[in-house]
Amino acid sequence: MTEAERILLELLDIERLEVDLFRGTGSGGETPTRIFGGQVIAQALAAAYRTVEDRMCHSLHAYFIRAGDPSIPVIYQVDRARDGGSLTTRRVVAIQHGKQILNMSASFHVEDEGWDHHHAMPQVEAPEHYPSRTELRQRYLDQVPEKLRGELMRERPIEVREVNHLNPFTPEISDDRNQTWFRMRAAVSADPVTQHLVLAYASDMHLMSSGTRPHGLSWFSGEVNGASLDHALWFHAPVHFENWHLYSMDSPWSGHGRNFNRGSIYAEDGTLVASVAQEGLMRKARK
Repeated sequence: MTEAERILLELLDIERLEVDLFRGTGSGGETPTRIFGGQVIAQALAAAYRTVEDRMCHSLHAYFIRAGDPSIPVIYQVDRARDGGSLTTRRVVAIQHGKQILNMSASFHVEDEGWDHHHAMPQVEAPEHYPSRTELRQRYLDQVPEKLRGELMRERPIEVREVNHLNPFTPEISDDRNQTWFRMRAAVSADPVTQHLVLAYASDMHLMSSGTRPHGLSWFSGEVNGASLDHALWFHAPVHFENWHLYSMDSPWSGHGRNFNRGSIYAEDGTLVASVAQEGLMRKARK
């Protein structure tokens, strides 16, 4: 297990303060200046799971309200909205500095029988065909101020292989379809709940970038400001995130300073594991 993987698993192991009150660490995730959105979602889901027995999350819907401060912990307050015969609902509020930074609803379902179908996984090369995130960032190291190079090259817990990579400093106008292989090998011994938490964390990666591609924009270009506004995630099949998964994303719409993005997450054998939707701010940077 790498140090970055160990830190992520510790971030997801939140502390219980009271029956329905929990505390999570703010620092240590993907980004240093604000808490990575996927981290807050995963910790909020962890808090909800601590109040549920014998059923798994099938969907969550979250709103990002304020940027998270990585220098202090996050408090998660769980409301036990409903405990039904087959469905359980929880509401979670994440709080810092006495204010909400996220609120989320999550629904949990007993294992049930039904009819099965899913769209086929897009055909792409195997993950080993594509360079790693570290290799890609090494290419652009001389274009980054020296004081930021350490953060750029810092080890991350999620291994990423971009199928449709664009130069982040001089991106070309491209199709909005955007595909990435990702995994975390340290999840190999994780229980099903932790597998959900790690996938929830990773589901916030690369998604909003789909909406920048048709405009030749990048978050590194200085032309655009962005932030996630909401995030929805549906779990369809058991997760084994120690193995490669393909994140197939697109952005069918942008306008009015926002963009809308969708994603399908497939196991390497083609099973549709999860679906994702997110809207974010995408507006011109103020000079």
